[in-house]
Amino acid sequence: MCGIVGYVGPQQATPILIAGLRRLEYRGYDSAGIAVVGPRGTQVLRCQGKLAGLEAMIAREPPEGTLGIGHTRWATHGRPSEANAHPHKAGGVSVIHNGIIENYLPLRARLQAAGRKFASETDTEIVAHLIDEALLAGAPSLVEALRVALRQVHGAYALVAISEKHPGQIVAAKNASPLVVGLGQGETFLASDVPAMLEHTREVIFLDEGDVVAVTAEGATLSDLDGKPLARPVRTITWDAAQAEKGGYPHFMLKEIFEQPRAIADTLRGRLLLEAHDADLEGFEIDPRGLRRVLLLACGTSYHAGLIGKFLIEGAARIPCEVDLASEFRYRDPVVGPEDLVIVISQSGETADTLAAVKEARARGARVLAISNVVDSAIPRASNGVLYTHAGPEIGVASTKCFTAQLAALALIAIHMGRRSGQLGPEAATKLVGELALTPTKMTEALEGLGDLKQLAREYRYARDFLFIGRGTNYPIALEGALKLKEISYIHAEGYAAGEMKHGPIALIDDGVPVVVLAPRGPGYEKVLSNLAEVRARNGHIIGIGTQGDAQLAGLCDRVLSIPDAPAALQPFLTVLPLQLMSYAIAVAKGNDVDQPRNLAKSVTVE
Repeated sequence: MCGIVGYVGPQQATPILIAGLRRLEYRGYDSAGIAVVGPRGTQVLRCQGKLAGLEAMIAREPPEGTLGIGHTRWATHGRPSEANAHPHKAGGVSVIHNGIIENYLPLRARLQAAGRKFASETDTEIVAHLIDEALLAGAPSLVEALRVALRQVHGAYALVAISEKHPGQIVAAKNASPLVVGLGQGETFLASDVPAMLEHTREVIFLDEGDVVAVTAEGATLSDLDGKPLARPVRTITWDAAQAEKGGYPHFMLKEIFEQPRAIADTLRGRLLLEAHDADLEGFEIDPRGLRRVLLLACGTSYHAGLIGKFLIEGAARIPCEVDLASEFRYRDPVVGPEDLVIVISQSGETADTLAAVKEARARGARVLAISNVVDSAIPRASNGVLYTHAGPEIGVASTKCFTAQLAALALIAIHMGRRSGQLGPEAATKLVGELALTPTKMTEALEGLGDLKQLAREYRYARDFLFIGRGTNYPIALEGALKLKEISYIHAEGYAAGEMKHGPIALIDDGVPVVVLAPRGPGYEKVLSNLAEVRARNGHIIGIGTQGDAQLAGLCDRVLSIPDAPAALQPFLTVLPLQLMSYAIAVAKGNDVDQPRNLAKSVTVE
C-alpha cells in the first residue's frame, strides 16, 4: 500500500502535498516524491527513505506551482531506491501509482521495442510512457490518454497523472486500490485515504471500481473507461483531523491501544439493544434457519478476529462456522453456495485477497456480509451488506483498536443470529448483552491497571523467541499476541493451542524462552495450569495473563498481568490488551519504529 496525494487550486501545492504525505506515511515509507507543475515546467523531487529526506530536499529549493501530486511508497516492483521512487516521468507526463500492473513485462518489452527508454525497475513507469505515447498519437485530452493507457493494463491500481500540456488538470483512475476526491472551495484534492485532506475539506467522493476522474480547481468530472459520465455521492466525513494525530502519546500505536474502549463503545452504540436483548445489524437481516454454515474470511489480524467469531457465532446460534484465509480461498475451488453466509473482515476494506474472495463467493451464489472500518471502501461495495466498525482512523501499522472493534461487530452478529435461531434464549441473551455492554468499562480498567510494562520490556527485549499459548477463545489471542510481537519487535514468536504443547512445541522450551500463558478463570482453566506446569518443569520463563486476584496463577508464574473477570466468550477483548502493551513496550525498549515497522504497510492491496 502506498500513499497518494494530489492538489489543484489557488495555493502553492508543495506544502499541501507534504502535509498530506505526512498523514499517509504509514502507508509506505521506502521512498517519497512529488511532482509540481509551475512556471518552470514540471519539477520532480524524489528520494529513498522516509519523508524527512524529501522534506530536506524541498527546503533547499521548494518547487513552485499550484498543481501537483505526491507519493510515499511501499515497494512491490523494484527495490527501494531513488530511481524507483514515484512520481515517474515520461515526456511531459508524471504518474504516481498504488497497486500492481500484472502485465507490465510484455508492455515494457513492446515500449522498449518502440524506442522508449526506462529509468526504473517499476511497473508504474510503464503507465507514464503509455499516457505520453497516447498524447503524442493525438489523444484529444489527458483523460482520454489515460483511458487509452488503462485499456492496455491489467491489475490493481489507483493511478494519478499530470501533464505539462494540461497544467490545470489532474486525472486519475481506480481499480481495487483506494482513491478519494476531496472537494474544497475553489480547490480540489486527491488522496488514497481521507486523513490526507481533512485539514482542508470534509466533503469527499469515494471512487468506485473502474472510475476515471478529471480534477480541476472547480471540481471533479467522473466517467467510466468508455467515457460514459458517472455520478457518485458526496460524503461528509464526521471525524476530524485531530483524531488522526497522536494526541500527546509518543506513538500512534499506544494512542490507539488506549482508544479501544471508546472504539468498542462506538461500534456497539445504537446496535446493542439492551432492553430487547438483541442486536441490530442496520438493515442486514440473517435468518439462520436457512443456512448450511457461516464462512469467515480474512487475512492477518482480521483472520484472528474471525477465529474468535467462530466461537461467538457457534456458541450463540449453533450454526457451523468455518474460518479461512482469504488469500487461499479462491485458489482451492471452494465449496460455497447459496446456503452459505460469508462474512469477510477487513480493516481497510481494500485488502486485495479479501476483495477477490468476496467476488469468488458471490459468483458462486453466497450472500456476503462485510465488516470494515472504512466507509464506502471496495469490499463493502462488493458485498451484499456491511457492518461498519467505528474505530476511527488507525494510523499504526500493527492493528489494535480495529481488531477489538471487529470482535465487537462479530459479537453483534452472534447475538443477532442466536436470537433468530432460537438457540440464544432470553435469559442467556440478557446476560450476554449485559456483559458486552460492560466490556468498554472493563477494558478501561484493564488498561489503567497494567501500567507501562517498561520493566518487563527491559527483561525480555533480548529474547530470541517467544511462545504464546491459550485455550478456547484465547487460542486466537495467543496467535494475535505472537503476531503483534513479530510485527513491531522483530522477535520470533509463535502462538499455539495450549493442548498442543506436548505435540511438538514443548521441544522449544528451555531457560531462555519466555512463554506467555493466557489463563483467565473460566472453561479450561485447570487444563491451562497443567500446561503451565509443563513449561515450568523445563525452566521456561512464564508470563501469565490472568484474572485479577488469582493467587494460584501468580504462584506459578515469573510475572502476572491481570485483567478483570469476564465470561469466556468475551475474554479476548481483555486478554489481548496486555499482549498489545507488552509488544509495544518491548519494541520501544529495542528502539524500533513502532508505528512503521520494517517491510510492512497498513493495508495490503496487492497479492
